[in-house]
Amino acid sequence: MTNPSRLISAIGLAAFIGLAGCEKKFDPAQGAAPAAQAVETGNAGVVSVEKPERFALVAADRMDAPETLSVTGSVFPDISREVPVISLANGRVVDIKTRLDDNVTKGQLLLRVQSQDVTNAFDQYLKAVNDELMNRKAYLRAQDLFSHGAISQSVLEQAEDAENDAKADLTAADEQLRVLGVDKDHPTPIVDVRAPISGVIIGQNVTNAAAAGVTLSGTATAFTIADLSTVWILCDVYENDIPRLALGQEAKIVLSAYPDRPLTGRISDIGPVLDPNIRTAKVRIEVRNPGMLRLGMFVTATFTSKTRHTYAVIPSEAILHLHDRDWIFVPAGGNQFRRVQIEAGDTLPGGRQQILSGIEPGQQVVSNMLALEETLEAQ
Repeated sequence: MTNPSRLISAIGLAAFIGLAGCEKKFDPAQGAAPAAQAVETGNAGVVSVEKPERFALVAADRMDAPETLSVTGSVFPDISREVPVISLANGRVVDIKTRLDDNVTKGQLLLRVQSQDVTNAFDQYLKAVNDELMNRKAYLRAQDLFSHGAISQSVLEQAEDAENDAKADLTAADEQLRVLGVDKDHPTPIVDVRAPISGVIIGQNVTNAAAAGVTLSGTATAFTIADLSTVWILCDVYENDIPRLALGQEAKIVLSAYPDRPLTGRISDIGPVLDPNIRTAKVRIEVRNPGMLRLGMFVTATFTSKTRHTYAVIPSEAILHLHDRDWIFVPAGGNQFRRVQIEAGDTLPGGRQQILSGIEPGQQVVSNMLALEETLEAQ
């Protein structure tokens, strides 16, 4: 006979446990031995069979492994690596060279702004140049007159003070042009706004012909650039599991989009405030981005504790999957077997299964559910 599907087996076993067993008569003409029969015992979790020796038993192995915790999360940018792009010159956007989601490099031209601020700043600069030149000439003349005794010391000091003030005004005017990004030797009302860092544009608040600057527009930030070489993964962890985590603890990251390319990160923050509705804390994991991590991706983060625990290990074929739960059968004395609910862990090489709870190492279980399924089908 072919091996029945798990779903059919689960339905059959459920019906078998809840109903009395039927007897299959032995036909001597066929020359076949009678099938092992199972009967109801009155306990829904216990079955009685005529030939218990047909159901091979195996002792659960012992396995020492660290405790693990798996949670889900999403990819977010590292806010310390987000930089706003601001046009200090107020005006009108005349050209946009980039757009949302573009990769940019430091110093790359992002947009151009036509600004009256540049005209005013250059006017102040030219006046400062003229004032400094005039005050310098006056100071040199005062020095000559003082050397010939024509003026007093106080007059000379006043001329010197005026020259120093003129130099300060010129320096400030020159710095204003530099801040606005204007070349004083080649002035133009068009200001170039360039990328302050390399990264990805994750926010855009301007369009062509829109207002730009710190006073004219609704927001001073024209673009937001994020360096995604390192990203954050934010996970929700229930308060009962928080004691199992620590800052700096390693986490294995598996992406839903790339399950075969796991990554490694470390916990950089455990949120001090719990969500009052679902009783979880935000746990932040820092991960180096090899280039495949995209903002908003879903991931599964697995944390491994330093303490080790003892688990039972049994053959995978000994597990019955029924009603979204896992069960096994263990000897109950005589010709009876009892159904026990378990919590399965990781699948191990060699067709074995880690058992987190339900049985202890060394405890005997029915090694193959197929034999029990065949007994049921023979009824």
